[in-house]
Amino acid sequence: MKDNTEFKIIAKIRTDFPTKFGIPRQSGLISTLKAKVVFEPEYRNKEALRGLEDFSHLWLLWKFSESVCESWSPTVRPPRLGGNKRIGVFATRSPFRPNPIGLSSVKIERIYDDGKNGAVIEVSGADLMDGTPIYDIKPYIAYTDSHPDASGGFSEAVFENSLEVEWNENTKEKLPPDTAIALNEILASDPRPGYKADGERVYSFEYAGYNIKFIVDNKILTVLSVERV
Repeated sequence: MKDNTEFKIIAKIRTDFPTKFGIPRQSGLISTLKAKVVFEPEYRNKEALRGLEDFSHLWLLWKFSESVCESWSPTVRPPRLGGNKRIGVFATRSPFRPNPIGLSSVKIERIYDDGKNGAVIEVSGADLMDGTPIYDIKPYIAYTDSHPDASGGFSEAVFENSLEVEWNENTKEKLPPDTAIALNEILASDPRPGYKADGERVYSFEYAGYNIKFIVDNKILTVLSVERV
């Protein structure tokens, strides 16, 4: 029997990441990052959110809109393993999948009417690029969704990858305080691709309307410049 179900985009997320570079590798890693779930006109009905205020966290089901491919491979090369070792695609969270669906757990900060888009959900800890389409939201239920004794496979061996962040003179002062705090956490988590380790390379990415340039030498990341885009 043919399934003609059509997935509907119910919302899009608004974040400070216009490109993929710099986005945390998993949701919840950087709690200071704020984002907004803005519903599409058809779904701007506050009744659909009734009772959601009683929950602290959400699951977001979304589309890897920048990584859609016509074919798929049964194995992928996770950057965190150096980009050389192949792992089964279903044992990873790679965006290159048969169906480009992502899953993120985020904290609900507040639900409010912004006067333009109806009910908006402000969340923290998101790992999505600005404008990412959202297929669905579901409440996070701790007694079923949390498994403290779960094993993490290959990801456990590479989770710790923090850097010491140093700022060149007058770079940090160009940012609003909240933006500087969040950016410091992003940089400390090492936003570089996992298979890149060139100590002389200057990296750059956009965040919150600023272009950030930095280098990494051993475990020290130095912010070279912060400029308005």
